[in-house]
Amino acid sequence: MPSITRRRPSNPDGRAAVEARVLAATERLLQQGARFTDLGVQRIAAEAGVARSTFYTHFRDKSELLMRLAGTMRESAFGRTGEWSPSDPDDPLATLTEIFADVIRIYRTYAPVLAAINEVAAYDEVVREYWAAGLERFVARTVDALQIEQQAGRTPADLDVTTASRLIVVGGDRFLADHVSTTSADTETDAAAARELAATWWYGVYRRPA
Repeated sequence: MPSITRRRPSNPDGRAAVEARVLAATERLLQQGARFTDLGVQRIAAEAGVARSTFYTHFRDKSELLMRLAGTMRESAFGRTGEWSPSDPDDPLATLTEIFADVIRIYRTYAPVLAAINEVAAYDEVVREYWAAGLERFVARTVDALQIEQQAGRTPADLDVTTASRLIVVGGDRFLADHVSTTSADTETDAAAARELAATWWYGVYRRPA
């Protein structure tokens, strides 16, 4: 059976530059209002200033391209949230509110990419599982954090940490996606969304009254 392993690039810097151009071109087209499903590889390649064959040298298909775009957004958002600690000696709720405000800005920046993920996930199992896998990793991290809080007596012992983690992570992700897609960039509405989501996490789960 022939190997499908790609050769190690002889010019990794050049490879990265081409991939960056294709990613930027795709994001630009999405920002201009193009639907990802309607974007052909030829149009993406032309926008990036590369040959169609060059596209396939760097990406297996459009699904891989979309997942690469989404990965940057996901790691930025999840990484920012992962910096928060419920046992922060300062003001954990205020810090979480600030973090969610940053996450909303990230979601707005990548709004066309997020819309493309939701669009393609409806029919592409690979993309759907890719996004779900990222959420599951975040859920697992939240479960660990809640278990530590329970052991320290700061979170009620009767809290079902697995269910609660899925509720605030998956539910929070969907809330933020809906907020960004249905409201314009507005300081007041974004601040309210960040504040209410943080309060839901804090008072509804982490510091729920016993």
